[in-house]
Amino acid sequence: MAIPTIDMVGTGQNIQRLRQAAGVSVKDLQDVFGFSTPQAIYKWQHGTALPTIDNLVVLAAVLGVKIDDILVTTDMRGSVSA
Repeated sequence: MAIPTIDMVGTGQNIQRLRQAAGVSVKDLQDVFGFSTPQAIYKWQHGTALPTIDNLVVLAAVLGVKIDDILVTTDMRGSVSA
């Protein structure tokens, strides 16, 4: 059985692509999440951090997508799925 892992860089690229496609700025997301700085969002987009489950649910709603559309997973064999 292949065990999936989250591809953080691929997920970050998805977050950035989906955010831009939805016409949402980093500042807009900062305001939605109530962050004092945009650093967390930039970390998500660069793949150095992932949103918490709660934030992932909100992010999917704001971007108008499913959580599965945001996450990129890789199984132990190296296959990637978005």
